[in-house]
Amino acid sequence: MTVFNEAPGVASETNHSIGPKRTTWTHIALAVKDIDASIAWYERFTHLRLLARGEDEDGKNAWLGDPAQAAAAPFILVLGQFYEGHDPFAPAPHPALGPFAHLGIEAVSRAAVDEIATEAKDAGCLAFGPKQMPKQIGYVCFIKDPDGNTIEYSYDQGVYQTAREVWGRKAEPAR
Repeated sequence: MTVFNEAPGVASETNHSIGPKRTTWTHIALAVKDIDASIAWYERFTHLRLLARGEDEDGKNAWLGDPAQAAAAPFILVLGQFYEGHDPFAPAPHPALGPFAHLGIEAVSRAAVDEIATEAKDAGCLAFGPKQMPKQIGYVCFIKDPDGNTIEYSYDQGVYQTAREVWGRKAEPAR
């Protein structure tokens, strides 16, 4: 069995007084080249807002999330910009998500997908669509962040309905 020793200078006690009551999905992390440009892009093209920023000897980081769901079930997009020569994962590359690997955001209407596609096209970051795809995919467009990661906007994909049908919760009324 491999035993991992604590990193020098890293405290072993708990740092935060609030945490989940069960194991849960909390974040996805992406390496970025320019953290400020990435924060600005995600705040323009998604519903995510800056929650926290940090910096240490290895680089800068930012947490973005949805303020409407943050307290009950936070799911955070973590952005990390490593300083030259300080990437702890080097020499491994940090490839962008795509073309299939993507972050998915469900919109409330086809018109909302069309709106983001138009804005992304005007900004030069529309990669695909909008287009009606098969039932399990829905109406989608793909846009690219400043580092080339793919973000999907979908409508009528069925994630909410399927989760509630399978896991037994009542569906929320349409907005």
